[in-house]
Amino acid sequence: MKRVILSAAVIVTMVFTSCKNESKKEVDTTTTEVSKEIAMTELSFGVRGNCGMCKKTIEKAANSVEGVATANWDKDKKKIDVAFDGSKTDEMAVHNAIAASGYDTEKVVGNEEAYNNLPGCCQYDHTMLMNQTGENKETDSSIHEH
Repeated sequence: MKRVILSAAVIVTMVFTSCKNESKKEVDTTTTEVSKEIAMTELSFGVRGNCGMCKKTIEKAANSVEGVATANWDKDKKKIDVAFDGSKTDEMAVHNAIAASGYDTEKVVGNEEAYNNLPGCCQYDHTMLMNQTGENKETDSSIHEH
């Protein structure tokens, strides 16, 4: 009896499947590709920091801003290069995100509580120069590779 019911179920399923396929009409569709060009804004500005851990934190903060495509902080030059979608964010949002993580930028002072929670090697001198050419290192930060 079970075989009869199972066979009937299989046959009914096949009938509905084949009927469903027959009822579909062939539709000629044309796909139009829309090219949406995003106007990327690129900028560089100074950010204080000392070491590889600073680099990770600063870049993570910048990349957390919606619309930021790339962020690369140079520890020797004390500057960050950022590319972002200007329709989603602006320069000050990036400055504010980095400052919220505890780091001073050229336009915004770092959050003091976040700065105090940074590891000792990341607690930079608040008077250090930013946005340098990188030719003359201010301090030997080679011991800060984390």
